[in-house]
Amino acid sequence: MPLVALLAIAWFYPRMRAGARASTALLLGALGIAIGAGEAVYYTLKVGPAGDDYTGFLVLGAGLALLALGAVTLWRSRRTDDSLVRRLVRRLAVGVGAVAVVFVFVLPFALSYVFTHASRPKVPPARLGAAHEDVSFTTSDGLKLKGWYVPSKNGAAVVVFPGRTGTQRQARMLARHGYGALLFDRRGEAASEGDPNVFGWEFDKDLKAAAAFLKRRPDVDAHRIGGLGLSVGGEALLQTAAGSDAYDAVVSEGAGARSIREDRQVSGGAGKWLALPSSAVISLGTAIFSNKLPPPSLTALSGRIDAPVFFIYAAHGQGGEELNPKYYAAAHEPKTLWRVTEGKHTGGIQARPAEYERRVVGFFDENLLKP
Repeated sequence: MPLVALLAIAWFYPRMRAGARASTALLLGALGIAIGAGEAVYYTLKVGPAGDDYTGFLVLGAGLALLALGAVTLWRSRRTDDSLVRRLVRRLAVGVGAVAVVFVFVLPFALSYVFTHASRPKVPPARLGAAHEDVSFTTSDGLKLKGWYVPSKNGAAVVVFPGRTGTQRQARMLARHGYGALLFDRRGEAASEGDPNVFGWEFDKDLKAAAAFLKRRPDVDAHRIGGLGLSVGGEALLQTAAGSDAYDAVVSEGAGARSIREDRQVSGGAGKWLALPSSAVISLGTAIFSNKLPPPSLTALSGRIDAPVFFIYAAHGQGGEELNPKYYAAAHEPKTLWRVTEGKHTGGIQARPAEYERRVVGFFDENLLKP
C-alpha cells in the first residue's frame, strides 16, 4: 500500500497546482525524515547500521530534499497581487492549518512507522536470581525467538512477557516459589527475528509458541502453564487466552488501549474527542506498515477467555489502563481484579512488593498447582 500510494503521488505531482505540489513535498519530506531518523539513525546509534538502515539514510536525505523543494515552491508561488493585510491573514490561516495537519495527521502517521520498525536492539544482562538456560523456539509464521528459561521445581511454569528487560523482577519472584520462568525477546526485538509492533497485534503467535515450548519441557506439566503479561504483554496474553487454550492461568497487568477500538471506550470530555482523530491515524498507519488489521477490542476478547484471569491496573496508569474494570466485567469466572491505588503503570511490584507477591503467586498456586 505505501508503494502504490507513492507511485500515485509521483504520477499526479506534475499535474498539481503549485500549492498542492508544495504541500505534498513538505508532507512527504517530514514523513521521510521521521522514517529515516526513527529507524536508521536509531539502530545506527544503538548497535550500528545493518540491512535496511542503509536505505533508511537514503530516505532521510530524500526527506530533506523534499522539504527544501516544498519551501522553494511555496516561495515562488506566493501571491503578491493583493493587499498586505490580506496576505498576512491568508498566510496566518495557512500556517495555523498546516500546524494542525502536522500534529493531528502527519506526526501520528510518522509515529506509526516507528512503532512498526523500531524496538529495543540489545539483550540486557541476566539477573534472574537462579540458573537459567538460553533457549529458542519458532512461531507458527516461521520466526525464531530467543530467550532465557529458569527450570521449574514444582511442575508449573510461567511465561513473563514481554522481553527480557522489564520482566526480570517478576521472574525472580516466581523462581523463588519454584515456578519455571520463561522470558524471551518478542518478534523484532533484540535477538529475535521479525518486525516489531509496539501494540503487539501479532504477539499472540509469540505467546502460543512460548506455551508450546513449555509443554514440551520434561520439568513441566503440560496443564500447568501460566502467563504474566505487563502492559502490551498483558494485552497480548488476553488476546492469546481468548483465541486458544495455550494458558491455564493468566495475569494481565497494565493492559490498556492498543488501537482505536479501545480508545473509543475511554471516558472523557472534549479532550477525548480531540484525540480520537490522531488515534485513528495511528491505527491506520500501523495497519498499513504492519500489513495487519487491528485485532478485536480487549473488551470483546476478555469475554472469550475460559482460563482463570487476574486483571491488575494502576490508579495512575497510562494509555487506557482505566478500562480494566470493563475488561474484568466482560470476563467469565473465575476472575480477579486489583486496583493498585498508589502504583504507576505496571508498578504494582514496586508500590506493594509483599502484597503483589502474595496476590500473584497465590493466584498461580490456586490455578496451577492444585489437582
